[in-house]
Amino acid sequence: MGRALFDVRGENIHLAVEGSIGGTTLGLHIATDVIERGGRVLWATPFMPDNVRFGQMFAHLSLAHSSRYHAMNLVGDFNQAMDILIDTSNSLPSVQLIVLDDWCDTSGKIPADKIAAVQRLADTINDDICLLLTSKGSIDASGNSDHAIIARGEKAMRKAGFEIWRLERPKDGHHRALVRSDETMELKLEETGFFH
Repeated sequence: MGRALFDVRGENIHLAVEGSIGGTTLGLHIATDVIERGGRVLWATPFMPDNVRFGQMFAHLSLAHSSRYHAMNLVGDFNQAMDILIDTSNSLPSVQLIVLDDWCDTSGKIPADKIAAVQRLADTINDDICLLLTSKGSIDASGNSDHAIIARGEKAMRKAGFEIWRLERPKDGHHRALVRSDETMELKLEETGFFH
């Protein structure tokens, strides 16, 4: 069983997460992959990752590598935050990943102006930068879905150019399923990240 590696160069991804099962951890895991390849990460969130989890995920990186991770608080005017991310991605060298963790409310419809703002961000940043958005998915009350969760705003997000990923817990314990397009990756969540 080896550590999962994710090459997400140039992708725009909306990751819908079932409950609190590792969406932020997956973002941190992808961030460390990018940093190990020499890239820089911009991380924006209303709530910074848990210090213990952050330490576990970054434990294998040197202090010099860790300095390529830049965090900002995603509060206040959302459009202004997008402007800051655009400016920062243009001024810092080697930015390869921008993560908006918990970028929208945890339930309800995602407002159209927020979707327009992240589309503007995606359209403005360099083409080889991956933009990863994480949010809580919702339960399919109709029973028509084959999946444990559905991505909120899926149609609008696809129209805005985002690929939809879902992180689900198929059974109790540390097992996770990452559903991307028509592919499902079986993963195991451990202290230092995801393994398969």
